[in-house]
Amino acid sequence: MFHRLVPNGMGGLGSLLESFLPWLGLMVVPLLALALLRRSALALVALLLPVAAWTHLYGPLLLPAPEPGPHDLVVVQHNVSDENTDPAGTARDLAAAGPDLIALEELVSPAREVYEGVLAADYPYRTIRGTVGLWSKHPLADTRPLDIGPRGIRQEWERGLRAVAHAPRGEIAVYVAHLPSVRVGAGGLAASWRDESAGLLGDALAAEELDPVILLGDLNGTVDDRALEPLTTRLNVPERGVALSFPAFFPLARIDQVMARSATVGRVRTLSATGSDHLPVVARVTPD
Repeated sequence: MFHRLVPNGMGGLGSLLESFLPWLGLMVVPLLALALLRRSALALVALLLPVAAWTHLYGPLLLPAPEPGPHDLVVVQHNVSDENTDPAGTARDLAAAGPDLIALEELVSPAREVYEGVLAADYPYRTIRGTVGLWSKHPLADTRPLDIGPRGIRQEWERGLRAVAHAPRGEIAVYVAHLPSVRVGAGGLAASWRDESAGLLGDALAAEELDPVILLGDLNGTVDDRALEPLTTRLNVPERGVALSFPAFFPLARIDQVMARSATVGRVRTLSATGSDHLPVVARVTPD
């Protein structure tokens, strides 16, 4: 409940804790074992406090999602990995979910051309900027790159885009972003580039005049991480679903995000593993 009291100045300790915050609920298990071992009624009653705290924070995510509405947009977010050896299979798996929008990161040649070819029939509208791309069943307009590159990165770095999707209910501003990776080492969490990029993305969203807005991306952070506050204070996050997306072989955190403004992000869930080290994330977005 009081994770924001953990300082972030010493090796990003606060952000590191918040990246895995739901897993703190597992501490209830050894505490329960100790309470039973001691045969202490007082300890069992005290154990209700962390249970209540976890339920308050994360219990709503486990509730059933509302019934889909007629104006819902289904969106898929996936970091496909630049080492993916089966881009065609990955593209087919994503399209099989029937989304209106597909956002991809780590698009590199020659795999990028494979994604374009496989998705072309069902998703005739697309825009690619650098290593990020957006495929849509609805016409796209006003596409442009998004400058979210940290000052310390000198090489060519284009990992953000903005487009307007002409959905059946009206225009929607769609942002696709891939924030810099974080590293955990002896000195703690190295996330300064990610944090700076999140701030730039937040500034761009604040300046966006069109509503609704949908943000899709590998943000290399969870919605609990204070470093993403430039985004989470401006956008709605999913109301249902846990959808841990990374790493694919044993997911520990959802760093692939779907957020929105003037719209509700309903249940979020993961799809089956592809050739990536991330799991695809799919969500329903309902414009207000």
